[in-house]
Amino acid sequence: MTDYTVHIVDDEEAVRKSLAFMLTMNGFAVKMHQSAEAFLVFAPDVRNGILVTDLRMPEMSGVDLLRNLGERKIKIPSIVITGHGDVPMAVEAMKAGAVDFIEKPFEDSVIIEAIEKASEHLALPEAYAEEVVDIQARLQTLSERERQVLAAVVAGLPNKSIAYDLDISPRTVEVHRANVMAKMKAKSLAHLVRMALAAGFGPS
Repeated sequence: MTDYTVHIVDDEEAVRKSLAFMLTMNGFAVKMHQSAEAFLVFAPDVRNGILVTDLRMPEMSGVDLLRNLGERKIKIPSIVITGHGDVPMAVEAMKAGAVDFIEKPFEDSVIIEAIEKASEHLALPEAYAEEVVDIQARLQTLSERERQVLAAVVAGLPNKSIAYDLDISPRTVEVHRANVMAKMKAKSLAHLVRMALAAGFGPS
């Protein structure tokens, strides 16, 4: 059993219970919340918690939840679950304080790894200066064109839009994206965006 609790916020009961069951079976302590508003009431009492919230919810979205937590100076490492195509919103969530976002559908191992990574913020909240320096060093290896492509990717633009804006072919964009992923040592799109934002690179 972990020494922290995973708080799941999702308005869909079936999704909430399914995720809670899977995490419980993998040794996590779990508490479920049916809405962002419900969690916000509970949040001031959270000690050693990780937040896993859906992005799109009625009334208050996952992004709005994170902004509210930030305004109230409540620091909880947070992971946002998002549908395909919601990258711009996911970027907003990370700017609002999320440590990661995961696109649906996802494997159990992906959310487990993200939670374990987020838990490091509980023990070592200030231990990321070296990581940021390392990320900035990787950014320096990118060509000007690769940096332009990265900025567009972080902004959530699809390849066709990037190709049009930069006046290059979609295939060339794909090549640049692959080069960026390799040079940045990114495991996924979410990982790439997280690193870029951590280093202060991307939309303001």
